[in-house]
Amino acid sequence: MLLRGERLGGISGDVLEFISSREADRQIFEADLLVDRAHLVMLKERGLITAEEFSEIVAGLDGIEMARLGEGEDVHEAIEAELIARVGAVGGRMHTGRSRNDEVATCIRIALRGELLGLMAEVNDLAEALVERAAENDDSIIPGFTHLQHAQPTTLAHHLLAHADALMRDFERLLDSYQRVNRSPLGAAAFASTGFDIDRARTAELLAFDGLVENSMDAVSTRDFLLEALSSSAILMVNASRLAEELILWSTSEFGYVELDDLFTSTSSIMPQKKNPDTAELVRGKTGTVFGSLVAALAINKALPMSYNRDLQEATPNLWRGISTTRAAVRILTGAVSSAKFRTERLEAASGTGFSTATEIADSLVRKTKIPFRTAHQIVGALAAKGETPTIDDLDGAAERIAKFKPSDRGFGREELAAALDPRRNVAARSRTGGPAPAETRRMAADRKRRIEENDRLVEEMRGRVDSALAALREMR
Repeated sequence: MLLRGERLGGISGDVLEFISSREADRQIFEADLLVDRAHLVMLKERGLITAEEFSEIVAGLDGIEMARLGEGEDVHEAIEAELIARVGAVGGRMHTGRSRNDEVATCIRIALRGELLGLMAEVNDLAEALVERAAENDDSIIPGFTHLQHAQPTTLAHHLLAHADALMRDFERLLDSYQRVNRSPLGAAAFASTGFDIDRARTAELLAFDGLVENSMDAVSTRDFLLEALSSSAILMVNASRLAEELILWSTSEFGYVELDDLFTSTSSIMPQKKNPDTAELVRGKTGTVFGSLVAALAINKALPMSYNRDLQEATPNLWRGISTTRAAVRILTGAVSSAKFRTERLEAASGTGFSTATEIADSLVRKTKIPFRTAHQIVGALAAKGETPTIDDLDGAAERIAKFKPSDRGFGREELAAALDPRRNVAARSRTGGPAPAETRRMAADRKRRIEENDRLVEEMRGRVDSALAALREMR
């Protein structure tokens, strides 16, 4: 590419560095060679190059390595220059009927497709780790929180399954994004297609795409697929950071609910007793990095006129930064969850803290005495204000002041109150769909395990289709 202002036979080093995408292009180097091969196969099949030219050019592509490429503002230019150096002018035929605009868009989609397949598998691994830990702890009673205040007793299984369910929705978002990523823009050329008799469907097939980005102007200029992948990653990191935050809080002395494995912690340089949850803290911090990548890519793409603009070059490094950071965070959390030691005795001891059984007392009053729930809420609220575990006399006194009756006169006595105050019996009573009762969490854990296995098979099938198609392409000579 010639720049306006090029003088004295050369371009300023600062300008070359400013416009270069070589560093970011490392991510798409292998994809570029695949795109070259697919395009050459199609050119040969359409009679736009001879079989001999095809074989000569493909042989020249073999052995080209990123580290040995010469100068060039991007990887596409560098590969073509290296090819021509190897095979002579015939190498220039490779660019027939295409532009760097459709070429780079195709390469990004191929590389991103692979990253999404990897990320989906890793999300499944983390969800599976959470489900496995839930299955181990279906009857482990723990405190449940709202506003980070003790709210109601629940089970550790119920809590862990909540995180797993969020991750399974993340998987669905990534899968949905993949379906729009895996569309081929190749053959759109600069933006207005080409006068050569090319076959876009054939190159899409060779590269294992599921279809075309049909409109040639849209094909080269859109990066909405990139934004969608980053958006799905950012939402995933929101859910990952919630899990990381709880691992951090629960591992403090104040909570003492979990101990993280030494591999996922560090000690202080000055305080030898410290066990710092560094990896979880970095997951929490790197969430901001992924948000930043998304916001930067959104800002770069905003208000760009049709069709291709060089601004788009700046969006791609943010994609790779955001996706790689997300994948690393998910892998780290999988290890941390799998190896964590939950202190179930301490968790159960804390499950009734803060009068967290108050709701069950109110519910029990409604069931037994048939009073309105709002009245029961007022009665139990008066008991809670005392800050002590209530007796049946306390309950009778509060009810008589507020509603002019004694629960004990209507069959709600010491036994019923004791049952309502027991966190374990609180949990057992909540056996409706999605609740924390052990039987229900066992059902949910089995269901989630089955769905995760189905998702794993789906990812492997998708990966298998891609790998088979690309392996066949590499063998074409």
